[in-house]
Amino acid sequence: MGAAILPDLGTEILIPVCAVIGIAFALFQWLLVSKVKLSAARDSSPNAAGKNGYNDYLIEEEEGINDHNVVVKCAEIQNAISEGATSFLFTEYKYVGIFMVAFAVLIFLFLGSVEGFSTSYQPCTYDQTKLCKPALATAVFSTVSFLLGGVTSLVSGFLGMKIATYANARTTLEARKGVGKAFITAFRSGAVMGFLLAANGLLVLYIAINLFKIYYGDDWGGLFEAITGYGLGGSSMALFGRVGGGIYTKAADVGADLVGKVERNIPEDDPRNPAVIADNVGDNVGDIAGMGSDLFGSYAESSCAALVVASISSFGVNHEFTAMLYPLIISSVGILVCLLTTLFATDFFEIKAVKEIEPALKKQLIISTALMTVGIAIVSWIALPTSFTIFNFGVQKDVQNWQLFLCVAVGLWAGLIIGFVTEYYTSNAYSPVQDVADSCRTGAATNVIFGLALGYKSVIIPIFAIAISIFVSFTFAAMYGIAVAALGMLSTIATGLAIDAYGPISDNAGGIAEMAGMSHRIRERTDALDAAGNTTAAIGKGFAIGSAALVSLALFGAFVSRAAITTVDVLTPKVFIGLIVGAMLPYWFSAMTMKSVGSAALKMVEEVRRQFNTIPGLMEGTAKPDYATCVKISTDASIKEMIPPGALVMLTPLVVGILFGVETLSGVLAGSLVSGVQIAISASNTGGAWDNAKKYIEAGASEHARSLGPKGSDCHKAAVIGDTIGDPLKDTSGPSLNILIKLMAVESLVFAPFFATHGGLLFKI
Repeated sequence: MGAAILPDLGTEILIPVCAVIGIAFALFQWLLVSKVKLSAARDSSPNAAGKNGYNDYLIEEEEGINDHNVVVKCAEIQNAISEGATSFLFTEYKYVGIFMVAFAVLIFLFLGSVEGFSTSYQPCTYDQTKLCKPALATAVFSTVSFLLGGVTSLVSGFLGMKIATYANARTTLEARKGVGKAFITAFRSGAVMGFLLAANGLLVLYIAINLFKIYYGDDWGGLFEAITGYGLGGSSMALFGRVGGGIYTKAADVGADLVGKVERNIPEDDPRNPAVIADNVGDNVGDIAGMGSDLFGSYAESSCAALVVASISSFGVNHEFTAMLYPLIISSVGILVCLLTTLFATDFFEIKAVKEIEPALKKQLIISTALMTVGIAIVSWIALPTSFTIFNFGVQKDVQNWQLFLCVAVGLWAGLIIGFVTEYYTSNAYSPVQDVADSCRTGAATNVIFGLALGYKSVIIPIFAIAISIFVSFTFAAMYGIAVAALGMLSTIATGLAIDAYGPISDNAGGIAEMAGMSHRIRERTDALDAAGNTTAAIGKGFAIGSAALVSLALFGAFVSRAAITTVDVLTPKVFIGLIVGAMLPYWFSAMTMKSVGSAALKMVEEVRRQFNTIPGLMEGTAKPDYATCVKISTDASIKEMIPPGALVMLTPLVVGILFGVETLSGVLAGSLVSGVQIAISASNTGGAWDNAKKYIEAGASEHARSLGPKGSDCHKAAVIGDTIGDPLKDTSGPSLNILIKLMAVESLVFAPFFATHGGLLFKI
């Protein structure tokens, strides 16, 4: 077998040091962003010379760089957005906090009752000759790790939102100096969020493992079973963040677009539109806070799935600490790789023209993937023994370290392929979106037909990529291989999140430019940043969905191992009924979230219309709209509407496990995974394509685009309708589905001992 080259002490130093470097780098990037001042004071000191030796404030004087009113206005708008986002998240967290405590009690009661709350030691599940810690200990520690995961997830989302609202107006002000400066500000702010989240997730998990080890000692099976609560906590908070934030942002967006653009013919983000502040707040609570919690959940779960399987393999049985923490070492190296990659965008190359934005963001993905492949090779060589065994449904499978390297690498590259396919189908630089834009000539109906077809077609290659990575990783290293393939896809999470958060920040910057009354040229620059951000957001969603599929399958494997099922036979009626019901769940969930957005948007449209009709001087710009009412409509709707879909996801595994038992539950998990992934990819890409088809017509950058425009034409109105239909698909239903498939799997894993002991009541009658 041989031991790993990296000593245990090396692992104990490497993981926390990488996490601390990640946090320090995030704070450094934040410091650089904070140098863009939001006060209207002019720096007249002789040292205020810019990079090229002349004073920054002399650049493009005709654009009114030093127009104090503009700076003050930007600061005011930013303040309004920040306050709206903070108050919404606090309201949401109040409700989510109550749920978290209630669910923690449930975990304790269910897991504690497995052995009737006994405190006596039990024979180990995988080695009857040894004694392991009592089930009550697993109940206590699972509850603690659930709360830890939940709090980390909420903090991740909140910090992301704070950074985004801090950076949006600064990006707008930098856009006056050129598109390159604005890009760097937006990208650095995204990097702050990416690195904080990746490093925090890693550090908290590492500290939890070490603290639990004090009690568990050599019982690593029990230790890592208890750690699975961390993934459950992370994902259950992400579900409410994603659904609540998604309903909030899309209710405001749909309301603002339908009345503002289609009925009143005013531009996007016009300050006369009462829903405009709510719309910009929504970008932060949905796309940033929701996305942050979501990817943190994926990361926590894939780590937990890998650790559970490893703890019953030779790593855990022989107590090989370094090999055991292989998943965490991959994430640690990922932080260093992403750090290097970020410097390529902010320091090594400077963006000078609009057309360089999207390639720069794509290069981030390619560079991080290439460097990470080398990183994984080194980690697999130093942190793993040359050969070892992996638990595979009751038997131990012999695996070599190079095979595990291939598992992680295949996940990493599958992520890149999914990212690029998503980009091809959602960027207006390629023919699919241009065809959708062209179909607007004959009205909204053909636009909707073309958009749906594009979404369905965009599923093909990502599914093949996921299928190949599942086949390769399972062949080499069973379920552990799939878990580390998911980790491979998420190993460059810091870069992925930086690119993802960049989108909403640019979107907000454009909104602030419009509301502050800046010149047309500045709005063009922020629009270019935003269009690239839209595509990268779609790439981010592709990553999230792809990794969710692998994570969910890995958790499924861990659940089957823990519930002591050797085979899942689709032909038995118990399993098949689970399969067919599981495949229906994503549709039920999507119906709930879409309806929620629809009913909230209905209230928003009525309120916006009411204000236009009853406030004198609003259309002329002499009176101010009542922004607060619209913000309140979005907040109330999202808090009320996030509960039913959340309850559906959280209660399904409990009801199925208790009434029908583990076999039916395994069918439900497989069914929801298979159908959820397809719907999630097609919904996200359809919505992204409609959005960018609209932007393609608005920008009028090519001869073809100009023949469809300008803004306000029938063609453009048809595109706006498509975009409005796509909004809940790409920002509410689609992204929430990947949480549905992961969350049901991780919840089943945590409750597996209870279901295995007391489940299947209906079949026992």
